[in-house]
Amino acid sequence: MSSSLLAVVVDCHDPRAQAGFWAAVLDRRMAERNTDEYLVDDPRRSGSPLYFMKVPEGKQVKNRLHLDLVTPGSMQEEVARLVEAGASVLDVRQDPPTFENPDTWTVMLDPEGNEFCVFNADTVTGMP
Repeated sequence: MSSSLLAVVVDCHDPRAQAGFWAAVLDRRMAERNTDEYLVDDPRRSGSPLYFMKVPEGKQVKNRLHLDLVTPGSMQEEVARLVEAGASVLDVRQDPPTFENPDTWTVMLDPEGNEFCVFNADTVTGMP
């Protein structure tokens, strides 16, 4: 028997605001589950939900785990939409052409400074 992923949990200072941001980014619903705990999920149960919990400490270092988003449209247009929603751009990166599956992506920060990346579906390589 194996386990399955229940949710990706994000510790944060303002879970309501973080959940609202990610619900808008992913076009998912947001619901308060407990005091200062919010669930962001797809009503059709596709994909793993995100769960935002209040913690007293702030973010200290680079995330060891981050989300990668992929857009079917222009990466630049998606980045602009995310900036308008409250994200900020950290960097645009590109793998060396010598890589077997070179990619180009934008590294962004959510409103509380958590890193995430944005890819374009037409340029991401080597993924199912």
